[in-house]
Amino acid sequence: MVVSYIGLWKILLEKGLQKQDLVEHAGLSSATVAKMGKGEPVSNKVLEKVCTYLECSVNDIISYE
Repeated sequence: MVVSYIGLWKILLEKGLQKQDLVEHAGLSSATVAKMGKGEPVSNKVLEKVCTYLECSVNDIISYE
């Protein structure tokens, strides 16, 4: 099973945000954002931080293929 963060990248684009905004405002490390960029799994706590920052649900940002 592969994790896809395409929904996350689409939301960032729609809101005019960049990956760096996740580091600066959502409290993620740059290493965590890099993992997401490679499609690697991250913890539920990370997903919760992203969803809180972007005001969305987990289903909006990830999918499993």
